[in-house]
Amino acid sequence: MIRKATIKDIDSILIITKACAAYMIENGIFQWNEHYPNKTDFENDILKDELYVFEYQSNIVGCMVISTYMDEEYLPIKWLTTNKNNVYIHRLAIHPKYQGKGFAKQFMDFAEEFALKNNFQSIRLDTFSQNKRNQKFYELRNYKKLGEIYFQKQSKHPFYCYELVL
Repeated sequence: MIRKATIKDIDSILIITKACAAYMIENGIFQWNEHYPNKTDFENDILKDELYVFEYQSNIVGCMVISTYMDEEYLPIKWLTTNKNNVYIHRLAIHPKYQGKGFAKQFMDFAEEFALKNNFQSIRLDTFSQNKRNQKFYELRNYKKLGEIYFQKQSKHPFYCYELVL
């Protein structure tokens, strides 16, 4: 079940994101670290009513942000659509213990359905250049890679920006 997150979910979400960060680091992907994602990010996401959790057998196993806010890092990208009426996916995470069960696919199906129902013109996101698995995941869903950006507190490597026109 996918639902809006509440402040009570923060500890579970942090367990998931820390487990994901450790799992990625074990696999040579230095995408998340002690700076990102953090508790304040998730608290702000909840205040903005943009954070969702994925529950499976009464456990929170994943999280995802669906936002209408465009980060300034995205400004240089030549998007396929105009910079209005878009949604942005951030901090999609499924606990490593639950990966490979189709939960990320269900989360993205949910996000795409949400965007269509609410008449958004596209979905935008970024994923780490060193995370080939994520790149393949989005490309198989017909997201188009458009350019790269940098998050200095996260990595010296770029993040690739993707967009799906609805």
